[in-house]
Amino acid sequence: MPPPLPHHHLLLLLLLLLLPFISSQPTTPITLSLHSLTPPNPTPLHTLSLLVSSSLSRAHHIKHHSHSKTTTTPLSTSPLYPHSYGGYSLSLSFGTPPQSLPLVFDTGSSLLWLPCTHSYLCLSCSYPSKLPPFIPKLSLSSKLIGCKNPKCSWIHAPSFLSNCRYCPPDFPNCHQICPPYLLIYGSGSTAGILMSETLHLPDLSIANFTFGCSVLSQRQPSGIAGFGRAPPSLPSQLRLDRFSYCLISRRFDDDPSASGSLVLGGPAEDSSDGSSSTPFLPPPAAAPPASSSYYYVGLRQISVGGGDKSIKVSAASAPGGTIVDSGTTFTYLARGLFEQVARAVESHVGDRYERDADVEAVTGLRPCFRVSGDLDGLPEMALRFKGGADMDLPLQNCFSLVGDAGAACLMIVTDGSDAVEVSGGPDVIIGSFQQQNYHMVFDLKRERLLFRRKDCIGTAT
Repeated sequence: MPPPLPHHHLLLLLLLLLLPFISSQPTTPITLSLHSLTPPNPTPLHTLSLLVSSSLSRAHHIKHHSHSKTTTTPLSTSPLYPHSYGGYSLSLSFGTPPQSLPLVFDTGSSLLWLPCTHSYLCLSCSYPSKLPPFIPKLSLSSKLIGCKNPKCSWIHAPSFLSNCRYCPPDFPNCHQICPPYLLIYGSGSTAGILMSETLHLPDLSIANFTFGCSVLSQRQPSGIAGFGRAPPSLPSQLRLDRFSYCLISRRFDDDPSASGSLVLGGPAEDSSDGSSSTPFLPPPAAAPPASSSYYYVGLRQISVGGGDKSIKVSAASAPGGTIVDSGTTFTYLARGLFEQVARAVESHVGDRYERDADVEAVTGLRPCFRVSGDLDGLPEMALRFKGGADMDLPLQNCFSLVGDAGAACLMIVTDGSDAVEVSGGPDVIIGSFQQQNYHMVFDLKRERLLFRRKDCIGTAT
């Protein structure tokens, strides 16, 4: 795979692609499109290695991110499909007439963007999409976002927008478009311009929904539905009081008909249905501005083996806090915390199983054990949160059998040194693997997360 292009080269290529659309008087709507991909799986070990790498890349990006309609009934229930690269996708429709697009569901970012226009280009994308891009010219409701539009400040700093070249302060009806954006993810990037369009949900259409029309991406072929806390996100634009989702087990990765669900809106929930609740927290004081998009929670302990071992999570061991992220596959722990968890797992297993160093070396996971075809004898785990909420993780949310290797590995990742890193970003990222078969409710009105165990396949939350 060729090395990634420097960011200034990406911006230059972006400007060349956008040249037909960027002017002081843009009048032609720009058509957008997006596609979602499932890479082939050469071997289970190779797949796991890719997932570990992508989880670590995303964690590193999140940790070091630079400063760069309300209703009591559900607005929509949409299926969520698992992908072998670790994400989940949903299908949304945009435009007049509607164009349906698959998007990766992501609570760790806020902008919803689509592969867009006939000129869409994805660099270093090994698996090109067979789906056409979203085409603004085929929609009667596509509009560009202007430089003086308040929504432009969702992605650009006010100091940057104060220099809108063709927009004098005394000219409110300026036609200069909002400057292009460049978004950096853990494993890739995307660039484009802001547009507004009609978003179609079952029995509901939302006019003037703002999204990113990406014309250039690198290692990021699929569009993303941002469900974070910042203004550009889908929950923020729809002014939702809550949304919830249920991610099906990874064992259905090869079954395209299997799905969990995503619900927008809906009535308030409480603990009467067996749900546990923990409050959302503000980002730590040292966190960069980008952290305001994340869902922080107060993780207090990690229990291993039914309470035999409990690892305390504190401001000393995890000063960057804990977030819940559907876009990260395997839960990430700062190195010090991870080593304590790994030692507790090894202590619980004892001499029951031997370590499998070969599988550890290939996958990047540890500890891995040579088992007899099942997960019996390995410890269950629990995440204990502020307010007394416990997320009890069954074995299949903690470990996974690795292909035909006869091994089972702990599905938690780490990187870095033993020293606590003072980066400002989160030190614990609860990923989608640990959330599978959990009903997760993001109560935005009451500022809390609710969750309970549930068989998610083919169900509405």
